Amino acid sequence: MPATTPSAASAPSALSALSPLDGRYAAKVAALRPLLSEYGLMHRRVQVEVEWFIALSDAGFGEFRPLSEAARGLLRGLVMRFSEADAQAIKDIEKTTNHDVKAVEYWLKSRFADHPELLAAGEFVHFACTSEDINNTSHALMLGAARADVLLPALDAVLAKLTQMAHEMAALPMLSRTHGQTASPTTVGKEVANVAARLATARARITAVPLLAKMNGAVGNYNAHLAAYPGFDWEAFSRRVVEQELGLAFNPYTIQIEPHDWMAELFDAIARANTILVDWSRDVWGYISVGYFKQRVKAGEVGSSTMPHKVNPIDFENAEGNFGLANALLSHMAHKLPVSRWQRDLTDSTVLRNMGVALGYTVLALDSLARGLGKLQVNEAQLAADLDSAWEVLAEPVQTVMRRHGLPDPYQQLKDFTQGKPITRELMQGFIRGLALPEADKQRLLAMTPGSYTGLAETLARRWL
Repeated sequence: MPATTPSAASAPSALSALSPLDGRYAAKVAALRPLLSEYGLMHRRVQVEVEWFIALSDAGFGEFRPLSEAARGLLRGLVMRFSEADAQAIKDIEKTTNHDVKAVEYWLKSRFADHPELLAAGEFVHFACTSEDINNTSHALMLGAARADVLLPALDAVLAKLTQMAHEMAALPMLSRTHGQTASPTTVGKEVANVAARLATARARITAVPLLAKMNGAVGNYNAHLAAYPGFDWEAFSRRVVEQELGLAFNPYTIQIEPHDWMAELFDAIARANTILVDWSRDVWGYISVGYFKQRVKAGEVGSSTMPHKVNPIDFENAEGNFGLANALLSHMAHKLPVSRWQRDLTDSTVLRNMGVALGYTVLALDSLARGLGKLQVNEAQLAADLDSAWEVLAEPVQTVMRRHGLPDPYQQLKDFTQGKPITRELMQGFIRGLALPEADKQRLLAMTPGSYTGLAETLARRWL
């Protein structure tokens, strides 16, 4: 082995990272790292432990009096100023406890050493909690922040670009290709508006998923809580902490874990948006292939290592590939997470640690797609040339007008005239002139071209948002 090869024990660098999200593409998913990493999970665990502890002090128990404003400020300051050094200190404790949530409890208590008020109430840290009371709330906070701060802004950037393209190209005619064959014309803007409308619907589904959480003990029944304070309304108290202090939605019916149905719904919703954009990435790839779009060239970039003329649609290919990776993980999580043996098994724990990977590939794909859309230049000459070579598409309006006026066998006549034959302007207009149609309708058909036969496409494109 060459001496320069990184050893298995060395700290990973960008070049030796096992995942490209932490290597080649690290900068593109950096915004997710403080939210969905292990550091992010520890940070949220500290937040939940602190808010539960403070709420307990206000519950009216004689043994735990309401904390002073100074104590509350110190505790919430631990959350606000939580650092990688703090996370590492928790990790060091975990080496002894071999339990990640218990390590957070011990770390938090260790911050009380110089504060007698907090030190005296130390046993109310993690009081009556199971680890999943802390974990499920933390995961909900993590996903809520990732959705609001990273995912939705990335989706909105793509949606805004699609809307801009839909309006700018609303009137630009384009030959449709149903089943890969020439078909009734549309406009470029209308085709983009179709995607924007689908994506907006998918976005709404993503935002509509509530972030559920529970804080009800080892099997969801407040057993330990009532053993300590049997006359206290623990369900109302837990609801208040979850909803008012943490800003989440309360789930009253759970086993040891929150059942993760809302997570499955969220991951499915994200996957639906990703699937729409896979469809669009492939379509744009095809439009580039037939020359409807060109791509702006960046100085110094190489399209092919051997063919100097090429400008490959790599952004759309990267987007498609990374959306696929994201959806593979999102689909697995959506199917696996709601399934837990009896009151709890641990199979969800290791899967949940990959939330950042799934969303990372989604954000990476959105970045690639946005970059690719920004490079597109419409090729009006190619669009016009394709339309002018496809006069057969006017067989549809001609036979439809013939139907209106009761001419014999209109579909069959146009089928015999056009199918499998090259149709020119002259041939189509000659056929129209020979029809026994009212003069006004005949002149309207004679004035029609493939480029003008676009129905309401322009109106629909302009109407979008």
